Amino acid sequence: MYIGLVTGTVVATIKHEAFHGRKLLIVDQLDPDGEPTGAYDICVDVVQAGIGDRVLVMDEGNGARQILQRAVAPVRAVIVGIIDDVEF
Repeated sequence: MYIGLVTGTVVATIKHEAFHGRKLLIVDQLDPDGEPTGAYDICVDVVQAGIGDRVLVMDEGNGARQILQRAVAPVRAVIVGIIDDVEF
């Protein structure tokens, strides 16, 4: 899992059935200081996140498929929460 920042959306007119009715969002990975690392994922959104939201990303295929309740799906990353605050 990692903390990320939603920076964009992905629009696909033809996509795998596992993605029908779900938003695909571009999420930049953040370091502990909240700065972008340069890494990003295209994530399936299950929490109604939007551009500019800080989010919690499940970045592991089996866990992502379990969240989507799919035994087989071409998915690795799912947004599982919107973060209000981070405190160390």
